Amino acid sequence: MEITYITDPIFYMAAVPAMLIVGISKGGFAGTLGMLGVPIITLVISPIQAAAIILPILCTMDILGLIAYRRKADWVNLSCMVPGAIVGIFLGAVFFKYLNDDFIRILVGVIALLFTLNHWLKIKIAKGEVGPSFLKGSFWGSLSGFTSFIAHAGGPPLQFYMLPQKINKTLFVGTSVWFFFIINYVKLIPYAYLGQFSTENLGTSLLLAPLAPIGIWLGVKLHKLVPEELFYKLAYVLLFITGLKLLWDGRAGLIQFF
Repeated sequence: MEITYITDPIFYMAAVPAMLIVGISKGGFAGTLGMLGVPIITLVISPIQAAAIILPILCTMDILGLIAYRRKADWVNLSCMVPGAIVGIFLGAVFFKYLNDDFIRILVGVIALLFTLNHWLKIKIAKGEVGPSFLKGSFWGSLSGFTSFIAHAGGPPLQFYMLPQKINKTLFVGTSVWFFFIINYVKLIPYAYLGQFSTENLGTSLLLAPLAPIGIWLGVKLHKLVPEELFYKLAYVLLFITGLKLLWDGRAGLIQFF
């Protein structure tokens, strides 16, 4: 089997910085903006192909993250979220073939805009300090699994569930690392079943794979050098602009859907 890869230089102008941003976010800034990868790459290729190319790279990053956080996780919260996430992944796989590129662009764009607006407007998700809940964990976990399957955008639902609990920062990051390690590797099965791992997609993933350790290494270094507030200000602006662009590009699909 001959391995091929995308040769368009415009693709790599988007893919290389996107993957570095994802790695930097995972390595030094709690992975909050890991969802930024798909929207950026979706500007130049199909969102379905973008998701397939990114998944193996995310799996590589997850292993690197797990090395640092293998013993740091809230296992009670994981037990509340993971079953629902697997259900969400299954639903994503079932409905995946019914979603065209434009609809997925709109979905990713809406998630990006809601995520940034929630951050900028400081919307309070819950009052007071709450604890783990299987019901809430299943709901947000299933939503995280679904959006993660469609566009690797499972971060916001997980944060909506976890942040109100105000757990230790390191434990929060470790729980997130374990959660996405599990669901990303589960996603490999339906992605393969749906034929997402073509020789071109796998070849392109392999070509971009070295960016995983580089991005995480940069994240660790920049965590000490770059103010976290500045990094997030720039990243959220970029995410918001990207979300607007995706909504504009997918407007034809929205009209057709309704």
